[in-house]
Amino acid sequence: MHARLREAARRLEAGVKSEHVTLGALAVIVGGLAGGGAIAFRYAIDAGQLVFFFDAGALAEVARALPAWHVVAAPTLGGLAIGLLCVFVLPGPQPQGVAQVIEANALRNGRLDPRRGLAAALVNALAIGAGGSVGREGPIVHVGATLASVVARRLGLGASLARTLLGCGVAAAVASAFNAPIAGVFFALEVVIGHYALTAFSPVVIASVIGTIVSRAHFGDAVAFTLPPQAVASFFEFPAFVLLGLVCGAVAIGFLKSVALVDALHTRLAVPLWLRPTLAGLAVGLIALAFPEVLGIGYPTTDATLNDRFGLGFLLGLALAKALATAVCLGSRFGGGVFSPALVLGALVGVGFQKVSGALFPELSSGAALYGVLGMGAVAGAVLGAPISTIIMVFELTHDYGLTFALMVAVAIATLFTMQVHGHSFFTWQLARAGLNLSRALELRLLERRRVAEILHPEHHSVPATATLADLKRRFRESHVPIYVRDAEGRLVGEVSFGDLADAAFAPGRGQEPTAGDLAHPVGLVFYPDDDLASAWRRAKNQDEDHIPVLRSPKDRTVLGEVMIRDLMLAYNDALLEARALERGDA
Repeated sequence: MHARLREAARRLEAGVKSEHVTLGALAVIVGGLAGGGAIAFRYAIDAGQLVFFFDAGALAEVARALPAWHVVAAPTLGGLAIGLLCVFVLPGPQPQGVAQVIEANALRNGRLDPRRGLAAALVNALAIGAGGSVGREGPIVHVGATLASVVARRLGLGASLARTLLGCGVAAAVASAFNAPIAGVFFALEVVIGHYALTAFSPVVIASVIGTIVSRAHFGDAVAFTLPPQAVASFFEFPAFVLLGLVCGAVAIGFLKSVALVDALHTRLAVPLWLRPTLAGLAVGLIALAFPEVLGIGYPTTDATLNDRFGLGFLLGLALAKALATAVCLGSRFGGGVFSPALVLGALVGVGFQKVSGALFPELSSGAALYGVLGMGAVAGAVLGAPISTIIMVFELTHDYGLTFALMVAVAIATLFTMQVHGHSFFTWQLARAGLNLSRALELRLLERRRVAEILHPEHHSVPATATLADLKRRFRESHVPIYVRDAEGRLVGEVSFGDLADAAFAPGRGQEPTAGDLAHPVGLVFYPDDDLASAWRRAKNQDEDHIPVLRSPKDRTVLGEVMIRDLMLAYNDALLEARALERGDA
């Protein structure tokens, strides 16, 4: 069966004049699959909610009608089930989301394991159905990307086509999840693919449109949040929009640090992996006794907030509760995504900001709904690190373009502030936690996989610190490279260059001939065997020295050999060639 599919793909590619047509046809298939996957995932969430809460309605209202023990028990048991599944049943680390899709595009040629993808979908649906304070959009993105990867693998596509098809799956998934085709395109290009080249843009657009059609055919074309048309009351509000952006940036930083803190606490206390989601579920259940609105994805809460149904005290309390519940879930690997909680948190902060600023300057305030929408975009854009797609997404979620410049200002300020102060979005933090930094160029990431020990030359010239001038002259007759000077224990104390020897030869008599230790000067740069070649290249490329000593360790300064600049240049050139091959799909 697989052979027939590959043969059909080869015939399709051979029968058209451009691979763009091939990608367009495949984008239709992937868009339909991702749209269907999004629908199936939403039904899986409903099934999980029926299991834990006996009702698939709005979770906050459902929880209010249940006894307290049930509200606490549902997410706790859900967390226990997730922990046991992840550790003892399912393959690989769970759960997975957008960060793993980004990693697959950057480092694995767009390949995702379908078994792991199915397992991740099961865990994430269970997490949301059990009342976890998390979102459904990130898991849906992973589902769409996994389906796209399956298509690429079955058809035997090269790396370049597979990565583009991965972007198609992401775009269609986002479009299906939010009923937002334009945002789906820009999210895939901005966050996952990382560029806007036409070769990727056209198929991604096609897949996003198809995903939207599939979703709308099933769920209809209703907007997520129903609001009256919004407009900025006065351009004198501009300082308020800037201040709101700063406030939202601070909230995003606090939220991201809270997630990292929960994760670090689990590690420091050596909490077993299977127990972490259980503790998170218990915490969410206890918080829900006072604020049942923290349960689930929170769209009804966001809608109520935007329609100004809560007082200032409740807004602040719920914002703190939602941030805490979501941080506990995400930091404990409970499952689910971050986008929906960021929208809820942003709406609460935005409306709360308006209530304070509106009381101070009532004639200049545009109303709670407008500030709520600005807060949604600002917090979500900062948390996701995706300002462009977030701005577009908010427009498509509300169908309101009357606040364009205000939204752009708030999102830009919040995102810039967060990146300058915190340095990470939620996705880049997840990747950094796994030891990956994808902000660097591909050739540097490839160099990071290699170590100095691979290009180490054991042959080197060294003398003891007691070596005489005659010994040094004899050594320099053999070679003009620097001579390393070692102490009685064999540790590096410096180096002697040919210039140092010449200075000594013409120096006025000092009564006693200088030794190597007297002539040695400090070594400006040293390497260790485990240093990666990317950092070695960055440190060495501006140095004047052609030979760099390699020491055993910072404590044991024994010279093992040396590295030449030319070897680093060759390694960098090899990485450049490999990176270009990967980008073309040759690898």
